[in-house]
Amino acid sequence: MLADGDGDGAGFFLQQALEKYLKAYLLGHGWRLKKIHTLHSLLDDAAAFESRLAPFRPACERISGFYFAERYPSVGGEGVLTEDVKQALPVVRELIGLLFPDEVLES
Repeated sequence: MLADGDGDGAGFFLQQALEKYLKAYLLGHGWRLKKIHTLHSLLDDAAAFESRLAPFRPACERISGFYFAERYPSVGGEGVLTEDVKQALPVVRELIGLLFPDEVLES
């Protein structure tokens, strides 16, 4: 999607992937599933188990915006730029590495 210039789609799927990783981490720590999509809220819950996650809150707030821009275009403003998604990727990889150190992510 990034190669096609679809920042909205790429941002949406990046948010969805990170949401699933955070929920998997939380469920593995006995968390009760909540129907929420805001990454920073999920991250706050995860940081209760691993304090090194807390600095990722600003990134999670930004990436949560990718979801809303795609799902609610009239609220999401001008959409998600591919450059925004590209800048978020290394941060997401680092965060996933803290959540699941044995996870191997392809480029």
